[in-house]
Amino acid sequence: MGPGPPANGAGAPPRPLSLTARLSYAVGHFLNDLCASMWFTYLLLYLHSVRAYSSRGAGVLLLLGQVADGLCTPLVGYEADRAAGCCARYGPRKAWHLVGTTCVLLSFPFIFSPCLGCGAATPEWAALLYYGPFIVIFQFGWAATQIAHLSLIPELVTNDHEKVELTALRYAFTVVANITVYGAAWLLLHLQTSPHMGHMQDVSDQLGVQDVPVFRNLSLLVVGIGAIFSLLFHLGTREGPRQLAEEPDEHSPLLAPTTARTLLLWKDWLRQPAFYQVGLLYMSTRLIVNLSQTYMAMYLTYSLNLPKKFIATIPLVMYLSGFFSSFLMKPVNKWIGRNHSGAFVYGAMSFSDKVANGLAVMVIQSLHPCSSELCCRACVGFYHWVMVAVTGGVGVAATLSLCSLLIWPIRLRS
Repeated sequence: MGPGPPANGAGAPPRPLSLTARLSYAVGHFLNDLCASMWFTYLLLYLHSVRAYSSRGAGVLLLLGQVADGLCTPLVGYEADRAAGCCARYGPRKAWHLVGTTCVLLSFPFIFSPCLGCGAATPEWAALLYYGPFIVIFQFGWAATQIAHLSLIPELVTNDHEKVELTALRYAFTVVANITVYGAAWLLLHLQTSPHMGHMQDVSDQLGVQDVPVFRNLSLLVVGIGAIFSLLFHLGTREGPRQLAEEPDEHSPLLAPTTARTLLLWKDWLRQPAFYQVGLLYMSTRLIVNLSQTYMAMYLTYSLNLPKKFIATIPLVMYLSGFFSSFLMKPVNKWIGRNHSGAFVYGAMSFSDKVANGLAVMVIQSLHPCSSELCCRACVGFYHWVMVAVTGGVGVAATLSLCSLLIWPIRLRS
């Protein structure tokens, strides 16, 4: 007599996630996306134009955050894998997500709020020391939330179609998060300069210390909305126990199939020319995006001398145009192809991107021509050349690295 059907439905394919479960997962990174949008767009502007800190001091704080993020990302990933057997009842990845969310919620509002206990006579270095721990805690929490959220995808779904769908939903909420930040910033600035405050119209049309409540309220709004969506994620997402390897039976093959290609170790990647080609291309493209996002508000404020409401409307238009142009990448991706992978590769690219962005901002801030005031006549042209020469130069580097990939295609050496 032949064998019967597998017991307890062991051979049945797993059920696909419900729409509620997919949406619950997708909103789990919403808080991170809100904070990242505000961090890159408004941190330098807030520290330099609103709090009146020096350009170099503001650059030091942004560099500290980028370096902390770059260092925390691989460390948190390593510890998260080590703790995979802990918190089995709640889920180890959801536990790390909860830890990261708590750190972000408790630290981010302090970054965009006045220094507690600081006065007019407080030296700048003391204020910078005050903000430093909050920035490190925020970046640790941001990295923990991101890694936990991404690592949940293979735990929740098994086939590639569902993985792509979860990633697409996650990106859709990233778009919503950026629109939310810029829309909320425009609303707060618009309410501040409403007609009933007409006698202050000329004073409040440009950024200054009077805008401290605007950025403080925006940060509180960001963490408030993000906390609600994080709660929905934890209530609606269930992380099952990690499946152990199945015991072999009479139907199991005697020999496991061997892979056609040997996996490369991290030190092997360092001997691959393609590793540096792709690394330069990725770092250059990320620098273009991050630097343009970081300095656009400064350019609008000091070079073009536009009213402060444009620091919300122009980034919103830029982001929407970039979002719509991303739909062109699907046919381009089919034409060019998709070839590169490996956890070490992604980790190295991410680290280089974050550190390079922080160093680039620090160098630009150190070259600021006005040492004794927020913006002298020379800084009008300074931010113009930052937007043109710096991002343009990085664009040339990205183009050259792309040409190197077309001339010498990616080939992994044994």
